Amino acid sequence: MSHSPAELIKLNNLQLAARIISEELQGGIHTGRRIGAGTEFEQYKHYEPGDDPKRIDWKLFARSSKYLIKESTVESNLSIKFILDLSGSMNYEEDGIKRLEYAKVLLASLAFLAMQQHDKISFFTLKNGEVQQEVHTTPKSFQRMLFTLENVRAEGQWPDRAQTFPQLQSRERELVILVSDLLQTNEEWTNLVASLSQPRREIVLFQLLGQQEINFDLKGFYRFEDLESGSTLEMDAGSIREQYQKEMADYLNQLEKALFLPQVHLLRTTLDQPIADVLRQYLLKRKLY
Repeated sequence: MSHSPAELIKLNNLQLAARIISEELQGGIHTGRRIGAGTEFEQYKHYEPGDDPKRIDWKLFARSSKYLIKESTVESNLSIKFILDLSGSMNYEEDGIKRLEYAKVLLASLAFLAMQQHDKISFFTLKNGEVQQEVHTTPKSFQRMLFTLENVRAEGQWPDRAQTFPQLQSRERELVILVSDLLQTNEEWTNLVASLSQPRREIVLFQLLGQQEINFDLKGFYRFEDLESGSTLEMDAGSIREQYQKEMADYLNQLEKALFLPQVHLLRTTLDQPIADVLRQYLLKRKLY
């Protein structure tokens, strides 16, 4: 049984939490599963008696009528950019679980898996319209990323303006992993993702939401606060429930359509979902990418 997000956050130790999640993954996923597509085939050879028939490339057979098997592979060191949204809405808390703390454990776990695969790690944060490269690719990237994660704070908002960020551009094959709530006033996040989309780059978006943010089944009077602007509003939750649920459902559907881009994958999770389960689903889905 997977540890709950609350249990892992209470450890107050990202490296330990990442190790625990990695051990939980080993029980359900082959240890060779990669978080990124880092395997490249070098060459083929003709099938011979004694070779494993499972290694025959049947697609190639359909084109050439030749029984060829994949002879050797190269495990390339994939370049992975981890990006964390530090806008004020990441401070949202539900049932004692803060979105930012959930994101930290999730990123630490992904980085731990990347380190085990000898992938190249870098880490960026997004805050108030600025992109900050917190960790460059070095042999100590994982430890530096953990240290940075432990100390970052969320505040402000991501502005709604078209912009590009040279520090996020690259010509090499790479994986970009962005963790955010992807809640936007207009199209600020979809514009950012569109600007990141480029050849030889795969983008994975982890959207973290609370159950109440999605379902809004609150009853009674509440004081609601916009965590980015600071504005507040007091009202009966029941009086706006139906409208809220409709608008949220419409927004999430529109977001999915807007992010239906080549090599972009949106993975939505809730703050009560065990992080090991989230990663397990992600790793299994990689077969379909």
